[in-house]
Amino acid sequence: MEKYKVLLYYYYTPIEDPEVFAAEHLAYCKELGLKGRILVAAEGINGTVSGTIEQTEQYMEMMKNKPGFSDIIFKIDEADMHAFKKMHVRPRKELVTLRLEDDINPNEVTGKYLSPKEFFDSMQDEDTIVLDARNDYEYDLGHFRGAVKPDIKTFRELPQWVRENKEMLEGKKILTYCTGGIRCEKFSGWLVKEGFEDVGQLHGGIVTYGKDPEVQGELWDGQCYVFDERISVPVNQKEHVVVGRDYFTGEPSERYVNCANPSCNRQIICTEENEHKHLRGCSHECRTTPRNLYVKEHNLTEEEVEERLRKLGEETVSA
Repeated sequence: MEKYKVLLYYYYTPIEDPEVFAAEHLAYCKELGLKGRILVAAEGINGTVSGTIEQTEQYMEMMKNKPGFSDIIFKIDEADMHAFKKMHVRPRKELVTLRLEDDINPNEVTGKYLSPKEFFDSMQDEDTIVLDARNDYEYDLGHFRGAVKPDIKTFRELPQWVRENKEMLEGKKILTYCTGGIRCEKFSGWLVKEGFEDVGQLHGGIVTYGKDPEVQGELWDGQCYVFDERISVPVNQKEHVVVGRDYFTGEPSERYVNCANPSCNRQIICTEENEHKHLRGCSHECRTTPRNLYVKEHNLTEEEVEERLRKLGEETVSA
């Protein structure tokens, strides 16, 4: 069986014409046989791609030889198959969406880079606050032990949350982290510009932390959410603590599914049993919509759907 690799990377460097760069990059990736998602902006590039060992090696060599990209760093996972179905390269205004009036250039201002061991040691200082810079559904699947989960739905809401909770953060050493490091580059820089004096970021993100031979992912609970077909990857090599909870019952689970209603498409943690029981709908409306994809995928008749809903209603009443 042919082996594959999954590459995760970002690099802040000026790109003169993102649209032209994206079109040319897409053509190259398709010719090479890669699959994945890449964003290109005037400030740089952010991507994750999968391919055979030969394809990914060729891609990394090409990128490092490209003018302005010689210092790019790739985080590499082994895989048994492609982690994506298609290849997309898209131009964007921002690599990560903060939508600040005064944008942050990480090459000019950012938090202090901390190695996995430095981050591990700093987390255990009582005057430290560990702040998760990811979305809520990412945190719910796994996070650093004791990390603060901001009450936000999207990354761009994070600055406002910080301003509303400034008293909790003042006078503390702030550590922030994200999947591969790109969100922390801007967010930690924003924290510095906001006047927080002691700001550190996990260099290389969670995926680097999990591979570090010294810390071996210690103090991480759950899995790390990733934006490809794998959905999640392990981090802690010493112990595995399940923190994910089933959306319907609250029982331990690490299985993410999308709500079967295309208009909703909400990501929920759900056991296989409860997926079938609830027709993969996160609400009654999503279970009963004529557009429910679960019903179509399993060729359920109207009578079968009504029977499941009746049983679900009886269980809800009896509970």
